[in-house]
Amino acid sequence: MSTTTATGGSVQVSQQGPIATLTLSNPGRRNTMTEAMWRALEPACAELADDGSVRAVVVRGAGTDFSAGADISDLRAILRDEESGRHDGGAVAAGEAALAGLHKPTIAAVEGYCLGGAWQIAAACDIRLASSDATFGITPAKIGIVYPTTGIERLVRIAGPAAAKYLLFSGDFVDAERARVLGLVQAVHPAEDFWDEVGAFAQRLAARSQLSIQAMKDIVDTIDSAGGGGGGGVELARASEHWQQLMATSGDAEAGVGAFLAKRAPEFSWNGGRDTQRRAGAGGPIT
Repeated sequence: MSTTTATGGSVQVSQQGPIATLTLSNPGRRNTMTEAMWRALEPACAELADDGSVRAVVVRGAGTDFSAGADISDLRAILRDEESGRHDGGAVAAGEAALAGLHKPTIAAVEGYCLGGAWQIAAACDIRLASSDATFGITPAKIGIVYPTTGIERLVRIAGPAAAKYLLFSGDFVDAERARVLGLVQAVHPAEDFWDEVGAFAQRLAARSQLSIQAMKDIVDTIDSAGGGGGGGVELARASEHWQQLMATSGDAEAGVGAFLAKRAPEFSWNGGRDTQRRAGAGGPIT
């Protein structure tokens, strides 16, 4: 597919069957993210959103590390918001929002180091799978910076306030199993089997109903943004109505029920597109 090259690094998009892989690559620097690499996430995600042949996305690092985080030498430029002039998000927030707003299922496949801002990339994905050799660290206190609030908010929602404070205050590195206990990842696989497990899981997601997956992603995110529970009120009702209407016309329900009754594997064909989404990117409802 495409490669967006940045000084000293690149964001690469490749595809095998229905699975696309977004690869963070900065050779010799543990895939640290330059400003241009952060900004490349947005067009890469737009490309994936528009490609109807893509049914699941794996986010990984080149080689044996996910990423050691933001390029510290480029940090002021990375965090600076061009419109406000404040250093409270900038390219990090834009890249994170692009991943979080992608309507297709996303899997962060983490091996080796996942440090600092790299955690924000992993956290913006729907599901995080870790190799047993993975190491996580969320490290603003080590260099005296304040993370963008979007990243902190997502960490609190994923791990809870107590775990978030422990990780943010200490900057301590934690291994894969400890990360699982803290809620940062959903599963840990042996290093020797890791990529087979990631591939098999991505294929399972690609074989499922994308109508169901994309609807549930929207509904879960709506509930989460309202603070959990059954919250969301009007917005949640809008989400349900939108997807119920699409379910009636997509053909996936007929394909799934028919296959179940015939005792065969279903073949789902719907993959929607941005024009069928209730939300534009990571923002509010499409108007």
